[in-house]
Amino acid sequence: MARPALTARTPGRSTTSELRRLLEFAAPLPGEVCLDVSCGPGPLAAALRPRVRHVTAVDAAPPPHGANGVAHPGEDGDGPVGVRAVATALPYRDGAFSLVTTRWSLSSLGEPVAVLRELLRVCRPGGRVVVAELVRGRLTASGHAAAGPTVTALTELVAAAGGTIGRLDAFAAERPLEPWLDRADPAVADRIRASLISEVDGGPATGARPRVIGGELWFTQSWAHVALRRR
Repeated sequence: MARPALTARTPGRSTTSELRRLLEFAAPLPGEVCLDVSCGPGPLAAALRPRVRHVTAVDAAPPPHGANGVAHPGEDGDGPVGVRAVATALPYRDGAFSLVTTRWSLSSLGEPVAVLRELLRVCRPGGRVVVAELVRGRLTASGHAAAGPTVTALTELVAAAGGTIGRLDAFAAERPLEPWLDRADPAVADRIRASLISEVDGGPATGARPRVIGGELWFTQSWAHVALRRR
């Protein structure tokens, strides 16, 4: 069976619907002092900057494709990274920030309970830590979905780190592939693209549920946004 022709999108740097939803969930306030801890330079710190008093961006990342072979291409335009540090030993005093965020990075920054414990330590009483994680749709360098943490597993990590969950937002998001691959290594991008096209043609399932929409290849990710605080 012939597959639909795919058109390549010009790489763009628009804010994704998931990032907009995360900003709404985090509800940053104009007077807040924020810390964003990421796996490499990411768009969240840049998106927060015009909304708060100050943002400190920490790059605590291993090499660009993350740990365990999971690909983390960017898609949104990265803000400057101000600090490099170890996520389990951040160079800040207790309670230094009113809002602490991490996106896509929890499992790549170190032992997750230790990372969460450190994020909670630098968050002031009454503040919040906001974690965004993929719970399905993490594509590996081979082009197949990796097992991400379940929502239940995330809640258990929070409890083990000494935190409590204030709010939780779990949802699925379908998105175009090419903007997501903008910053991927070309060889990795080619493997991911080929695997998804193969599935559309009736080949092996990747777990990302790809389909063609308007001549573009799209895939689905499942997200969890969690707001937590210290007990």
